[in-house]
Amino acid sequence: MSTNSSSPRPKNPSRVIGILGGIASGKSEVARRLAGEGGLVIDADRHARAVLDSREVLGHLKERFGAELLGADGLADREALAQRVFSDPEARRELESWIHPAVRAKILQELSGARAALRSPIVLDVPLLLEHDDHHQLVGECDFLVFVQASAPSRESRAQASRGWPRGEVAKRERAQLTLTEKQARAKHTITNDSGLDSLQAQVRALLDSECL
Repeated sequence: MSTNSSSPRPKNPSRVIGILGGIASGKSEVARRLAGEGGLVIDADRHARAVLDSREVLGHLKERFGAELLGADGLADREALAQRVFSDPEARRELESWIHPAVRAKILQELSGARAALRSPIVLDVPLLLEHDDHHQLVGECDFLVFVQASAPSRESRAQASRGWPRGEVAKRERAQLTLTEKQARAKHTITNDSGLDSLQAQVRALLDSECL
């Protein structure tokens, strides 16, 4: 683990940690490891799934894109929808305008409750935390950011194995994001996820120790 600052911090276990990184770098695995050390993870994907499956958003999807992007269960076909909007920036912005404000509100509500009730670190596992205007308020809630680093071959292999993505899909999608260099520059700490889970766990523990958490 590396850090962009060595300034000591007072013990404050309810501080908020934001997770950054490239696609398939292991951001959610780092979040799970932080949870295993006593942290509470606020999972934006969980909130996004609930919002996407809401009657209001499903109605927007059907009207804007047609029923072919809905599955047999009447819910959104997430992979088909992702393929559709990644090739159409205007459609992506429209989809985000339906989803992001509601997801942000749910995250802030959960965060407020967690701060009031807990004496443990709170982890924001939010994809594209820096990219979207709707997320700027969430970045402001973080006490510090952690960048999860992994090599391009590792990330490519993980995306193929876990998501069934074809080779080149990671690079294609990341062209619509901030560069990894820009993300890492915003983070206080970097965790490297190329050497197995034992190494990852040790870096997570070292991170918490360095922040007196």
